[in-house]
Amino acid sequence: MSVKDLLDLGGKVAVVTGGSRGIGLQMAEALGEMGARVAITARKQDELDEARAHLESMGIECLRVSGDLSQPAAIPTMVDAVLEPWGQVDILINNAGANWAAPAEDYPDDGWRKVMSLNIDAAFFLSREVARRSMIPRRSGKIVNIASIAGLYGNPPEWGMETIAYNASKGALVQLTRALAAEWGEHNVNVNAICPGFFPSKMTKVTLDRITASVLDLTPLRRLGGDEDLKGSVVFLASEASRHVTGQIIAVDGGFTAI
Repeated sequence: MSVKDLLDLGGKVAVVTGGSRGIGLQMAEALGEMGARVAITARKQDELDEARAHLESMGIECLRVSGDLSQPAAIPTMVDAVLEPWGQVDILINNAGANWAAPAEDYPDDGWRKVMSLNIDAAFFLSREVARRSMIPRRSGKIVNIASIAGLYGNPPEWGMETIAYNASKGALVQLTRALAAEWGEHNVNVNAICPGFFPSKMTKVTLDRITASVLDLTPLRRLGGDEDLKGSVVFLASEASRHVTGQIIAVDGGFTAI
């Protein structure tokens, strides 16, 4: 098989959670460009409509799935919305996430639950639903969890990033990746994670406005992540090019975690 064939996603169905904007939309673009039909999920219908129009303008077949992944009861219905028209899910990108900033000693219960419900609970519940209804019966699947380098280290105190739930949830997602890879390997389901570094987005704007200079000083490549910088990694992990790769954590961070 040629390298082009290994990376080709023609005939595949991909689900990208939080796919209506930011890095989720960028990854949906990449998967669609390589031939996949792409279902994007989000809570806001207007953002889904805009994202679908954008993807279709690129020639990508796109399905909108609206719903709140932080509500476990909504997940089977959202999976139905993909399986009914398309019959399968070959690729699942668990990207949807939330953050909440507060000092650990004053961290509110509702903030903790909001972050954990979306960042780790939803990733597991959706993976479980997709695996048992499509990937395991078909003995084929690729799950890519979008964690974060925040799940690999504590925040430098001088940055004032009081994001204990976010860091904890992303660390849990890293370990969920390893545990699922070990358990589902016998079903030919690959489970890997990408840990993005600092990428400008709606969620990170306030923080990056304060700490960009410090981040660049600590990043060997001396740049933030850009619009194209996750595309190659997600295509690799979603394709047959990574068929012998599972349980792995790839940091896409300009070398931030290398020093």
